[in-house]
Amino acid sequence: MTERLTDSAAPPQAPASAAGSSQSGTIDHTARNSRVIWLLLAATFVVILNETIMSVAIRELMVDLHIEARDAQWLTTAFMLTMAVVIPITGFLLQRFETRPIFIAAMSLFSAGTLLAALSPGFGLLVVARVVQASGTAIMLPLLMTTIMTLVPAASRGRTMGNVSIVISVAPAIGPTISGIILNTLTWRWMFWLVLPIALVMLVIGIRRVENVSEPKLVPIDVLSVVLSAFGFGGLIYGLSQIGATTDGSALPMWISLGTGVVALALFILRQLRLQRGDRALLDLRTFRSLNFTVAISMMVASMIALFGTLILLPIYLQEVLHLEPVQTGLLLLPGGLLMGLLAPFVGRLYDRVGPAPLVIPGSIIVSGVLWGLTMVTDHTPPLFLLAAHLILSLGLALLFTPLFTSALGAVKPQLYSHASAIVGTVQQVAGAAGTALFVTIMAAGTAAGTAGGASLEAAAAGGVRSAFFAGAIISMFAIVGACFLRKAAPEAGAPVGH
Repeated sequence: MTERLTDSAAPPQAPASAAGSSQSGTIDHTARNSRVIWLLLAATFVVILNETIMSVAIRELMVDLHIEARDAQWLTTAFMLTMAVVIPITGFLLQRFETRPIFIAAMSLFSAGTLLAALSPGFGLLVVARVVQASGTAIMLPLLMTTIMTLVPAASRGRTMGNVSIVISVAPAIGPTISGIILNTLTWRWMFWLVLPIALVMLVIGIRRVENVSEPKLVPIDVLSVVLSAFGFGGLIYGLSQIGATTDGSALPMWISLGTGVVALALFILRQLRLQRGDRALLDLRTFRSLNFTVAISMMVASMIALFGTLILLPIYLQEVLHLEPVQTGLLLLPGGLLMGLLAPFVGRLYDRVGPAPLVIPGSIIVSGVLWGLTMVTDHTPPLFLLAAHLILSLGLALLFTPLFTSALGAVKPQLYSHASAIVGTVQQVAGAAGTALFVTIMAAGTAAGTAGGASLEAAAAGGVRSAFFAGAIISMFAIVGACFLRKAAPEAGAPVGH
């Protein structure tokens, strides 16, 4: 069948639950599918933006709420922790429920959390609000990816996944920029007040216009898997997030959390391997039987470590070493985020034509080259050098994200789409937490060593930043090796249901 969708493609055969009458024509399905995808893209952009919007606001929050830096980091840690716990469950949710009610639930949670954050009188309630926000955010990305894989034929997925890359890479990248601009004239609460009406508009539009395009089925949920998943992924995220915040006398909780996470995750994997024999796994790991999926996920880990590590390190370096204001920091990082957004659709079209290798090989080399270049920063490095480095890094990441997402999800069978989407989302959170923890920990250690050696605070901090980027540069070399093994999935392996 050859139905086509504007800027993507309609499924060769629409799901029965959403197809309407047998007389409904191709144009109706085209309009419906295009509308659903673009609404999901817009909503996902709004919710993911909030993952990094707090990074530049930490200093103001510390002053306004009278808290320490370690406490303030909980606003990001709690968000990532919730994402890591909820995302693995979305594989079940996307099979059990239809598209529209899941969308409404996700946007309702996000909107409620945003309102609660704006009204929070103190730090404790603000953390709770971030947890509620993250619960909605965690559902949106797997919902978007699973819907695209269901509706869009393999030959056109690169173009559509290019739009997804805008959401996944640009939204976190411009979060610090937006918060810096807001904080230049307004208080931190306006970061939520300005997002709230946008979220409510998306919710209302979704209630009226999002249609069901999936076929729900009665699948059981394994409660033990949910518990193991929460302790496994949650323990890892919390432990990793505490690495950079621990002191000599408080490292025990971090090690307990990491140990609990590793043990629970091992038990979770064993449980899924047993349950998936009867198609009852909470997170089906048969996706990793595809070499392409495994390679793409491994490269995604390295890319996310580079992205989130850089996003956390550059603002600290620009403000603490070069003494730039938050708004200047945000504006300096803005061009790179915009560049990723502009390039993503073109990269998607190139992927459809030439496959992943001509894109991911130069992309991984560019990312690695920039990280090696950043190992040379000092306390006198011109901001323009950082601007150029961030732009080139954004170019490399733009060449990576779309091919990685498309190759990974296109390599699995249609019945595993929801599980693959959940795995991609979970890997993002764990890799993001690992990148943040790694970069911050090495930076802190390097700064302490420099200070002990008699260097000025700025020179010592610059030395810590160089050490952190050196570790990131080494990790980036593994992505170059992986890029040589990535192949474009065969069309029949990733065909929409009914193809």
